[in-house]
Amino acid sequence: MDTDKARTIFAGDRYAALTGVEILEAGLGYCKTRLVIEDKHLNAANVVQGGAIFTLADLAFAVASNSHGQLALAINVNISFLRGKSTGTLYATATEVGEPKRLGAYDVLVTDEQGEIIARFNGMVYRKNQKLPE
Repeated sequence: MDTDKARTIFAGDRYAALTGVEILEAGLGYCKTRLVIEDKHLNAANVVQGGAIFTLADLAFAVASNSHGQLALAINVNISFLRGKSTGTLYATATEVGEPKRLGAYDVLVTDEQGEIIARFNGMVYRKNQKLPE
């Protein structure tokens, strides 16, 4: 799946769009997303709320796992928050672990502009016997 097709298909991900997450790059088993931090993303401690970081990583995970054209749905995910951030831009880069079959595993690193790791996310999908909706 190329970047333009990923943007078209995942324009239907209304929650990610609402939070401001953008797809920068997509390829087979790969996706990079971006979130420009705004005041609305901050929690009471004035750092990016965990749900915003999760959404950023989750969209990268969704695009990468669906890039083979077969509908893939998350069955398990885990995220570890390693550093707080209040300003700037966050990026999530999802990569496929191994060659996926019915189950697919993915690693996602969330970084800032300097490449510092903000969070680590890993997830597993189940591939349905169904083509990805266009």
